[in-house]
Amino acid sequence: MVTAADGRALAVDSIGAPDGKPVFLLHGTPGSRHGPRPRGVVLQRLGVRLICYDRPGYGQSSRRPGRTVSDSADDVSAIADALGLGAFGVVGRSGGGPHALACAALLPGRVERAAVLVGLAPADAPDLDWFAGMTSSNVEEYTSADDDVSAVEADLTERTDHILHDPEYLLRFLLPELTSSDRRVIEDVGIRRLLIDTYAEALRRGPDGWIDDVLGARRPWKFELSDISVPVLLWHGADDMFSPVEHTLWLADQIAHVTLKVEPGVAHFGAVEVLPQVLAWMVDPAARTRFASAGTGFAR
Repeated sequence: MVTAADGRALAVDSIGAPDGKPVFLLHGTPGSRHGPRPRGVVLQRLGVRLICYDRPGYGQSSRRPGRTVSDSADDVSAIADALGLGAFGVVGRSGGGPHALACAALLPGRVERAAVLVGLAPADAPDLDWFAGMTSSNVEEYTSADDDVSAVEADLTERTDHILHDPEYLLRFLLPELTSSDRRVIEDVGIRRLLIDTYAEALRRGPDGWIDDVLGARRPWKFELSDISVPVLLWHGADDMFSPVEHTLWLADQIAHVTLKVEPGVAHFGAVEVLPQVLAWMVDPAARTRFASAGTGFAR
C-alpha cells in the first residue's frame, strides 16, 4: 500500500525483475492491479519490473471523487517516489490508455516512453465521431455519462452486484458483442481466469472506480496531447468495437513522436496477447526495430 499526496491509499503490485526497467501497466475499465499481464518468468527474461496499481475506487485503493484523467499522473508519481524510482515507462490498456497519456504529458523527465493499447480519444476530439463503430452497450454507458449520471451509477451498481455474485457474468454479458478474434482470446483458460480475477478484485468494494472511469472518459482530460515529447507506441486491433480504431488514428495525428500499429483481424482483447511485445518495445532498442518491421499496418 502506498499513500498518495492527499492521504489516500493506493494498492500496488510490483512483479518481474526487481532490478529491471520499471514500467507501469495501467489497467482497463473495469480493472485492477490483478489484470492480465505476462508471467513473472517472462518479465524476468524481458528485464522488466512491472508495476500495477488499482486506480482510485477500484480494488483496495481509496476513491477520489470527481477524479479526472490527469489525476493519474499524481498517483503514478507518488507510487514511483515510494518505490524509489526515477525514470520509468508507462503502458495503458483500453480505459487505462488516456491515463498513460496523462503521465507522458504531465511527468516530463520521469516518463521515458509510453504505449497505449486499444485506447480512447478525448470526448471532445474535433473531427472524430466518438461513438462511430462502438458497441451499443458502450454507447449507452458513455451517453448516460453525458446526460444522466444517476443512470450510470444505477446501471454499473447493478452490474457490479451480478459480478460479485458470479465473476464470469461480465464476460457473458459482453459475449454477444465480441468478434470471433476476441472470443478466441477469452476462451484461453489462463486469460479467462485472469480477466475474471481482475473484475472480481476491481469491484470487491463496489462500483465506484468503474463509475469514475466512465465519467472521467467523457470529461475534459485536463492536459494537452501536444505536451507529450517522449516516444509513444499506439497499438490497436482493426476490428475493435469497444474502443474503435478511429480513436487511435486520431491520437496518432496529435502526438509528435508516434509509432502506430493497426493489426488486421484482431479486436479489443488482442491487447492482452501483444503485451509482451509492447513491453519489449519499452525496454529494448533492438526489439523496437523487430516489432516495427515484423507486423503490418505501421505508419509514421
